[in-house]
Amino acid sequence: MMHSMVRTEHRADLLCSAIDKVGSPLCVGIDPVVSKLPPELAPLSALEGFKAFTEGVIAAVAGIAAAVKFQSACFERYGAEGVKLLGILRSQAADAGLVVILDAKRGDIGITAEHYAASAIVDGPCDWVTVNPYLGWDSILPFLEAGLGVFCLVRTSNPSGDVIQKQKLTDGRTVAESIADLLAKKGEQFVGETGWSNLGVVVGATKPQEAISLRSRMPHQIFLMPGIGVQGGQAKDVVPCFADGHGALIPASRSVIYPTPTSDWQTDIANAATKLASALQVGANE
Repeated sequence: MMHSMVRTEHRADLLCSAIDKVGSPLCVGIDPVVSKLPPELAPLSALEGFKAFTEGVIAAVAGIAAAVKFQSACFERYGAEGVKLLGILRSQAADAGLVVILDAKRGDIGITAEHYAASAIVDGPCDWVTVNPYLGWDSILPFLEAGLGVFCLVRTSNPSGDVIQKQKLTDGRTVAESIADLLAKKGEQFVGETGWSNLGVVVGATKPQEAISLRSRMPHQIFLMPGIGVQGGQAKDVVPCFADGHGALIPASRSVIYPTPTSDWQTDIANAATKLASALQVGANE
């Protein structure tokens, strides 16, 4: 039975509380790929393997990570059954005390954006969703009005994003800076008790100097900062984006969920998460 699932707490305040509870701003990305699953799961079908693997990841990182970020595409490629499984797993993550982020990178306006916002909270809890802001404020507001936190793409970690995001406008700002200024202004009306807004941003940890500059433009935005680990970003690079342990959430996918095997796969994942969480804890509180 389809039903809406959204928690009532202010999204940014909820995230700050989760970070405080575990003592680290770690977010574990759940990006299951059949060819990368543990050998023990090989006899299972793709979705059976995804279910067993994701349940194992959730159990391994609960109490270590503040949040999990589900890559929606990994499940959507398997059609209705994949989307159904995604909802089930999101519920399990929420029950384990993890903040749930749906990495879907939506980007449309009007009734379409409203439909996307509604779909994010059907059959599974969702606290935050990623959104592409290229179509402007109309592509963002429906998600906030649905009670969700929103992470808008501003400065992404992929190298080819430079071609667009570093383009200079006539006023001297880059495209990324112009988006940052828009979000900073619009996000003021969504600030919670912690001083952080439900309108957050994606800023790659692989762009540390730009991240520092963008922080000065967006003092109330929580930064979702991909790029630590396999992409080359380091924990020390994100330190300036924190304030009193808050203000940034650091997602790690491959480096945590596909670690070098040394023990059973769940223990390896827990150890990888613990190691990164410890490094981030030190940095966030420097």
